[in-house]
Amino acid sequence: MAGIAVIGAGMGALTAAARLAVAGHRVTVYERTQTYGGAVRRFERDGFVFDTGPTLLPLPAVYRDLFVKTGKEPLESCVELVQVDPSARHVFADGAEVSLPNASRAGVVSALDEALGARAGQRWGDFLVRAREAWDRTRRPLLEEPLWPNWSVLADREPYPAVPHRRLLRARQAATLAEVGAWELRDPRLAALLEGHALAYGLDPRATPASAAVLPYMEHAFGTWYVRGGLRELARAVYERCLARRVEFVFGAEVARILDKDGRAAGVELADGTVAEADFVLAPGGFGGLAARGEGEVATQRGLSSRLTVLLALRGPRPQGVAHRTVVHAPDREAELESLFGATPSVPARPTVTVLRPDDGRLTPDGDHEAVTLSAVVPVGVQASDASVEALLAVAERAVPGLRERVLWHEVRTPADIARETGAMGGAVPAPALAAAGGRLLHPANSTALQGLFTVGGWSHPGGGLPHAGMSGTLVSGLIVEGPEFRGSR
Repeated sequence: MAGIAVIGAGMGALTAAARLAVAGHRVTVYERTQTYGGAVRRFERDGFVFDTGPTLLPLPAVYRDLFVKTGKEPLESCVELVQVDPSARHVFADGAEVSLPNASRAGVVSALDEALGARAGQRWGDFLVRAREAWDRTRRPLLEEPLWPNWSVLADREPYPAVPHRRLLRARQAATLAEVGAWELRDPRLAALLEGHALAYGLDPRATPASAAVLPYMEHAFGTWYVRGGLRELARAVYERCLARRVEFVFGAEVARILDKDGRAAGVELADGTVAEADFVLAPGGFGGLAARGEGEVATQRGLSSRLTVLLALRGPRPQGVAHRTVVHAPDREAELESLFGATPSVPARPTVTVLRPDDGRLTPDGDHEAVTLSAVVPVGVQASDASVEALLAVAERAVPGLRERVLWHEVRTPADIARETGAMGGAVPAPALAAAGGRLLHPANSTALQGLFTVGGWSHPGGGLPHAGMSGTLVSGLIVEGPEFRGSR
């Protein structure tokens, strides 16, 4: 039995803590704030309830596996999972709209053909077949195995089987997601649908490798899920599983540095000078003490982004039949990308806005009100202005007619709020790890140069997003329980 100190109570850390406790270790979590869940937070006011971090759950198998491996109660006995159908409604710049069924290739092809014209669905379906090949090539090394010293193999090889494109008398293959959209999908609306999956993680599709095709494939193959009561309920369930397995939590405890003795992690020192000895230490990939040690050299992401969110309390009930999620695409995608990723990043004048309208009576004081969330990608560190909030409202009215007349009050969540709650500099939101692009979108390995010190969570391998955070916790627990030869679960 080893003593294990975990820095932070994010979802990756909680996953690792529960698994390590079941393996017989003494686990203590030190969290600088007064609650658990990392970015998975909740805002409540006047009987309205909103998620302020992630709102939907892709790939729920990650957390199903956690609950199976850490106790007798399955995930569905602790939270209510609901498959979102349609997966999303998309409103394009030219006014065209399409609602895409959840996890149905045939249904998606049919819907796109009907909404965007013959052959549109077929081109998207053919793209998903190629995206599946990229998924099959990268699934294990990117998601199910630790990042090994030969990670450059992932960095140099593009796994997406791009279709050759005749350009300037020679054939070329798409190297970026934007090129896939332009050369293979050949429809600006399909391109917007594709690029939106990268943009949702704050990635510039013009610079994001074609391997990002795995992002829409994951949504198509495994579906999109909602947790009744909001995703904060998932964080609660994982936290309670940790408590049931006798994980100890110390809240309001900021870790100042990682202790080492004879070249091995020996515990942590808190900001108040308290020393807690441990045989192993787990730290977030973005923890400042790691940079001081020269850890995390693999991660070289540039142009990190954050999110601006507007929480809306509306009078009037939620209409029957409206989509849970509507994506209103920017009228000028190039202008939007230049605003976000150009030389002087700023909030786009007309951004792509995601509108969330969950059908969940737990989120409102009664059936005569509705809780709606608007969100858009913004540069890190920006301050929310009245103009930027107005921009989100103006775009959202395309999805919610008469929106302004229904607003009782609104709450704005900025990158500064994300920074305060998660500790991420500028409120940056981590993206999932992706292959190719010279390793620019890989994250620090879970093992570090200091024996006994491991990184866990969205800022370490395999990157951001709820499923990836859970996978990170699984990998770290495997490395500690089974040792450095651990190669992931089979």
